Amino acid sequence: MIHSSIGPMPASIYAYATFRPLNIFGFQVLSKRLLPTGASETGSTNKRTSLSFSTASANKPRGGLPRFYSEVLPTGKDKIVRIEGDEFWHMTKALRLGVQDRVELFNARGGLVEGVVLRVERSSAEIVALEEPLLLTPTGVQWHVFAAFGTLKGGRADWLIEKCTELGASSVTPLLTERSTLISENRVDRWQRVMLAATKQCQRLHQMVVKTPTRIECILPQIETSSISFLAMAEAKPIVEVLPKMDKKDGGLLIVGPEGDFTDKEVRALTEAGAIPVGLGPCRLRVETATIALLAAAMLWDDAQHIDT
Repeated sequence: MIHSSIGPMPASIYAYATFRPLNIFGFQVLSKRLLPTGASETGSTNKRTSLSFSTASANKPRGGLPRFYSEVLPTGKDKIVRIEGDEFWHMTKALRLGVQDRVELFNARGGLVEGVVLRVERSSAEIVALEEPLLLTPTGVQWHVFAAFGTLKGGRADWLIEKCTELGASSVTPLLTERSTLISENRVDRWQRVMLAATKQCQRLHQMVVKTPTRIECILPQIETSSISFLAMAEAKPIVEVLPKMDKKDGGLLIVGPEGDFTDKEVRALTEAGAIPVGLGPCRLRVETATIALLAAAMLWDDAQHIDT
């Protein structure tokens, strides 16, 4: 027999646990269901008991309150916004949140507010703000990724977008090169959705910008004006040797070529504009692997510079 355990209850909610048999993969186990004080369980019907708003929540996960994206945030305390679409489905179907459950709303532009579910309807939910919304400005480094990943298949491009978001890239721009010439518009739309999901998962308040595909000649002026630009290149000096020689920077450009790499003409144009070739080890890397390796090295280096100060 397996018994689940729970930690101490918040002081503002006194609850007890009842054991309920569950059949999971053919095994009978007992799980604990928390019931608010004064609530009872009758038969197999689970009735939601009305509670006053509280500063504690039994639905609060280990990493904090569940967070949902909302283009529009409440303008102040006690103001209400409506959540619809995918976020409503995630809130009510995937996480099974309901009336009186506390949540966080963010707008991916630095806005954040804590609220509580006031009403759940057929296709939307109303959230009332429990506090004045916060507006936080971006902090840390601003690395902009330019990678020729448009030809990647089997979810590899999605993985690249997801991991760049988690690592803290400021933007990702798909590069069009002689060996990566076309990216369909519907893929860019999908990458926007992948980015937003990763933003929620990693608790970023400012979304990474997924830009429209661009050609190499269009980024040359950015390289010329950027404080630093790294170009991933086979047989170049390892990045771990290049980084310690660099002055402290607040970010820059990270450039990764397509499968088959850049052509000699493209490499010449990039380096003449000011991009610094850097190596990522002795092995041949896929586009997505090289992108994440370069971004991770740059982020960790810049973080170390800020810790030193």
